[in-house]
Amino acid sequence: GARAMAGDYETLIYKKEGARARITFNRPHILNAVAMTGAHEFDALAAKIAEDDEVRIVTISGTGRAFSTGIDLKDLAAGLIDNSYFDLWDRALRRFETMDKLVLCLIHGYALGGGLQLALASDIRVCTPSAKLGLPAIKEGLIPGLGTLRLARYIGLGRAKRLIITGEMIDGAEGERIGMVDYLVAEDSAEAEFEEIVARVAAVNSKGCRLSKEMLNSCYDLDFETFFSLYKERQFRATSSDDFREAMAAYREKRPPNWS
Repeated sequence: GARAMAGDYETLIYKKEGARARITFNRPHILNAVAMTGAHEFDALAAKIAEDDEVRIVTISGTGRAFSTGIDLKDLAAGLIDNSYFDLWDRALRRFETMDKLVLCLIHGYALGGGLQLALASDIRVCTPSAKLGLPAIKEGLIPGLGTLRLARYIGLGRAKRLIITGEMIDGAEGERIGMVDYLVAEDSAEAEFEEIVARVAAVNSKGCRLSKEMLNSCYDLDFETFFSLYKERQFRATSSDDFREAMAAYREKRPPNWS
C-alpha cells in the first residue's frame, strides 16, 4: 500500500527517480520535528544514498507548514530522546555534506534548529521569503548542534553569534540578504521554481562539479600547500573522467553536455 510506496519509512517519504533522490519529511502535524525514529531513519537513508552510485542529486523538502523544526521537543521533554540522537542526526548531516552528490533543499514555513542545521549541511538552499529560520536551542538550554560550526562560515561570526546566542528567528528574505540561503522563490510557485533550479544544477552536475564540492568542504580547514596538492589530484581525476571527455566533445560539437 502507501506505506510500501513510501519506502517503508514512518517519518519521511523517499523516492528515487533516476539519478535523483527525493526526500520529504512527513510529520506535518508536528511541523516535521524529528524524534528517535526519525533520527534513525534519516541516518540510515543518508548512508543508503551515499552508497548509491546511480544517485547524482538529492532534494530535501517538508510536507505541510514546515521544512523541519529539528528535535522533537515534546519527546525530549518526556525523556524519550537519548544522547545517541545527536550522533545519528549529525552523522546523517555529515554524509549529505560530504557525499559525491549535490544536495539541494527547498525551505518553506519553519526551518528551525536541526532543520536549519540540515539546510546548512546542504549544497544549495532555496527558500520562500516568509520562511522562518533560526537556531532556538539556547531557549531549551541546548547547543544548536553543528550550527555552531557551519553558520558562521555562511554569514560571518558576528551574525552567527547573534542568532545562536539570542535564538531569534529571521525570515527567508533576510536569510538570502545575509547569505544563509541562496535562492528566493515565490510562495505560490515555490515548487515549480525549485524544479527549475534543480534542472539547472543537474545540467552542470559533472564529476568535476562534485569534486569542486569536495574541495569547498575543506576550504576553511587546510593550509595552502595541502589544499593545492589535493586540488591537483582532484583536477587530474576530473580531467580523466568520462564527464570531462563528454564536456570537450560537447564544446567541439556546440551542444550541451550529457553527463553519464
